[in-house]
Amino acid sequence: MKDWILKYKNGLILALIVTLVGSIIWYNKHQKELADTGGLEPNFELSGKISGVPGLSLFIEAPSDKGTIPVAEGQINEDGTFNIRGNIPGLGYYFLRLGDEKNSLIPITLIPGDHLKINTSASSFVAQPNASGTKWSRAMNEYLREFEQFQRTQARLQLNQENRSKEEVSKLFLDAKSKMEAFSREHMLKDPGNAYNIILSMDLLPSMSFDDWDPSNLNALRKVTEAFEEKYAGQPAAETFRNQYAQIENAYYEFASSVNGTVPVPEISLANTEGKIIKLSDLKGKVVLLDFWASWCGPCRAENPNVVKMYQKFKNKGFTVFSVSLDEDATKWKEAIAKDQLEWDYHVSDLKGWKSSVVPTFRIEGIPYTVLVNKEGKIIGKNLRGEKLEETLNELLK
Repeated sequence: MKDWILKYKNGLILALIVTLVGSIIWYNKHQKELADTGGLEPNFELSGKISGVPGLSLFIEAPSDKGTIPVAEGQINEDGTFNIRGNIPGLGYYFLRLGDEKNSLIPITLIPGDHLKINTSASSFVAQPNASGTKWSRAMNEYLREFEQFQRTQARLQLNQENRSKEEVSKLFLDAKSKMEAFSREHMLKDPGNAYNIILSMDLLPSMSFDDWDPSNLNALRKVTEAFEEKYAGQPAAETFRNQYAQIENAYYEFASSVNGTVPVPEISLANTEGKIIKLSDLKGKVVLLDFWASWCGPCRAENPNVVKMYQKFKNKGFTVFSVSLDEDATKWKEAIAKDQLEWDYHVSDLKGWKSSVVPTFRIEGIPYTVLVNKEGKIIGKNLRGEKLEETLNELLK
């Protein structure tokens, strides 16, 4: 469960690298220029007070796919005050790090001419920096407070001291994630040209797939793209944002076309438990849940009772399940079918595990994985489970 929840955060970190690669390449070039010319005049300043950690260093760094690039640093005085000056090539995304602790950092944006002020304590640094002095500092303060709440919710769900079911934990996490997305989306639409939208946009990127992604995110990303192109014309950050938006838009519409009932499901023709060839196309006229699983897959076995529940509820309304196993051992496959009481008639496998022909055909990256097929044999959903699957079937099989 912990690994599943952390995928969201890991997805954002990966997205950060993708988003900023153009800016980082430019920054690397700029660093070389600094070395060649002996330094440039400072064009930004960071000052303020951080109580409780006299003598500790404060770093400004640029993230990259090869680690962080140092931009500027300074030391906190005995009275907590500090002043850091440096030179940057243009609008960019940076980390402000307190000391050597990797968790004591906050994401900031900087624009040449900025004078960012911080007034906080070491214990409140990450969530409440009380930033001021720039046009984007208010957005940063509000975002970090909201993000702290999201992280607390995520930590609580990971511990799961209430012993909630996997489905309930997943739903609560997705609810918290949706709330975080809504916060960022609202602020981006309110002020599309705000530089801190570089950070807010990370919450709107698809972290794993488009299955649970809100398509209204596209509108917010488009508005920011257009505002950046006007406000920061000619800067790599604006160009990178445009390229990123185009990639997300194209990928989303490709995904949407694959689940809106216009794309036929690929044929599956494999042997059942008795060696008889069964074709998926033979079920045309029924709503079919194509379920990819395996006897050795713990999450699949945990999900099976939900699949059984859906089958029992809708089997008399034109619904069935077509199970495709990625097993290699026929005996274990058959035993799992019996033990989990998978009572439908359609169980097939070529017993080749991950080398099965269905893996590349359906672009399967992990199981359990489902594809919902309508009566015409067209794909209308992917990875639908629990309440979402039940709602969809209720709508289809009125």
